[in-house]
Formats: sequence, structure tokens, C-alpha cells
Amino acid sequence: MIRPLEHLVAAMRLYPSTSKFVDEFRQSKSRDLPDWPSWCFIPMAGWAAIVSIDNAVQIDPGGRLPLHLAIDLGRLAASGTWRYSQGVYQFDADFMAALADTLVVGDMPSDVLYRLPEWCIYINTPGLTWLGSLLHGYWAHLEYDINTYRSELRLLLDTDEHLIPVPVHLGPWTVTEAIDRANSEAVRQAEAHRIDFAPNKDHVQQLAASINPLISLLLYICSDVPEIDSDREPGTSPKRPQRTKTKRGWRWFPADKPRVWSVGREIGELLRTNTETVKDTGRSVKTHVRRGHWHGFWTGPRDGERRFNYQWLMPMVVGGDRE
Repeated sequence: MIRPLEHLVAAMRLYPSTSKFVDEFRQSKSRDLPDWPSWCFIPMAGWAAIVSIDNAVQIDPGGRLPLHLAIDLGRLAASGTWRYSQGVYQFDADFMAALADTLVVGDMPSDVLYRLPEWCIYINTPGLTWLGSLLHGYWAHLEYDINTYRSELRLLLDTDEHLIPVPVHLGPWTVTEAIDRANSEAVRQAEAHRIDFAPNKDHVQQLAASINPLISLLLYICSDVPEIDSDREPGTSPKRPQRTKTKRGWRWFPADKPRVWSVGREIGELLRTNTETVKDTGRSVKTHVRRGHWHGFWTGPRDGERRFNYQWLMPMVVGGDRE
């Protein structure tokens, strides 16, 4: 059994009422409950309600769960959302290395991240680490805070030791500032729980540097024409699950099993071809490769609806012979 499925099975054992409340929350969207954007499956407040009900605990007036259930909230929100599509994204190894080496310079292109192909995805990350711990993969989904109207990218990191929730506040700012804003909110929550938590600037910088490669992988999946395909059903693309009409109303049924998506296989082959050794004055040398980078631009009329296009430009081969 693959790791995200193992975590999903464990979460559903702890929270057996998930399916019931997911259907209720989705049916009550913009009716008995506040509305939220289509790119968010269920806000964290809904998942917090499920955690509180199945643990028979109260949410305090500030909307906070008891501290010992905070990790459960992050785990249930990610795996519970992923449950309905169960997409697992497997990058070509060389392509993943090149993307992880591509820094997100300047303001983070938050608009691109709203284009996640599924409400929650899991990305395998063989060879990557998180603050010294082996990182097997991570879930990514989007959150809309119905109280503050804040948009967030929510990551749940699947490390050897723990599942680690990492919120990233979305907006016209850098990755470092996004982490800093999330840490400021964490400090506010810690104060409410009377816990001493004051991350310094070095800690914020370290987190930003560690999360940058994970953001790059996500940006490619959300870019204009990503190379994503299925070995089992070639030519298909990931998409959000659809609801089903039943005698009890509209329902959302979990996916039968995980579906693996291959990412960047042809690009990986190109990268391997372009970094073969060449002959130069009798020595075998490596072709110099200029680092890949992100390129974004707007299209559409200035006085109408516009779209931000985002593309990853491959590393450029510099030097060597023409062949």
C-alpha cells in the first residue's frame, strides 16, 4: 500500500463521520453555510468541526481546537480532501531535480496555484529532505478562511518521523514573506493557547529555503501546459471529481483507488540528452547548462478579463559542439 493511502486509511478510522459531514457541508455551501471559492473543497473550519465531533470536544469561541488535535486537523483536511481523487504525482527524477533547483524569484505567482488540477494532490519526492529528515512526499490543497477571507496554500509533509502541516499565505509577496505571515498567525494562535513560540528571522529564512523546491514542483503542475500523463490510460489528464445525484441528494464518492500521474517524462529525457559529455581539446567535459527559470506574462485585453500565464523554461545548453 502506498504511503498516502496508508495515512488516509488511518485517518478514516479515527474520523468515521467524515463522509457524512463532507456531503452535508458541500450541500449547505452558500445556503446554510457561508459560500467559499470553487478551488477550495471544504474550508478548515469544516474539517475542525469533524475533528471536534468525532473526539467529543468543544471548539473554543475563537474557533480553535485543543492543541493536541491541531496535527489531526492538518492530517484530516489534507487526506480527507485527497480521498475524493487520490492523485499521486510522480516526477521524472532529473526533471524534479531541475525544478527543485529553480528558485521562485520575486513575488510568488499565487494566481497560478489556484489552478491545482484536483482539490488535493500528493507529490512523491524521492531524494528530497525537509530540515534534515527524509521527505517521502507531500499533500497540497487550498484553504479559504471563511472568517478572515484569507487564501492559503496548505501543505502536509510526509516525513519519516511525522506529518508536518505547513500553511503558506497566498498574496502578492515573496515565498519568505508568505512564510513570515503564516508564522505570525502561528504566534497569535500560540498566545491564545498560552504557549511561548517566537520564531526568529533565521528560522523563517530556513523554512522559506526548504519550501521553495516544493512550491516549484506545484507551480509546474499548475502551469499552462504541464506534461502530465497516465501510464494506465495514456492521453488522459487529472481533473476534479464530480458529484453524483442520489435519492438522498447530491453526494461525493471517494475514488476507488489511487491514480498515479507521470510528470515530465519527455522533459527528463531532453535534460539527460543535453547534459551528455562532449569532447573539448582532448578532455571529456560536461556541457555547461544554464539553470532553468520561471517565465510569467499576462494575456488578454487591458480593459477586460486577463490571464496570467506561467511557464518553466528548461535549462539552456551553453558551449560544447553543435551536435
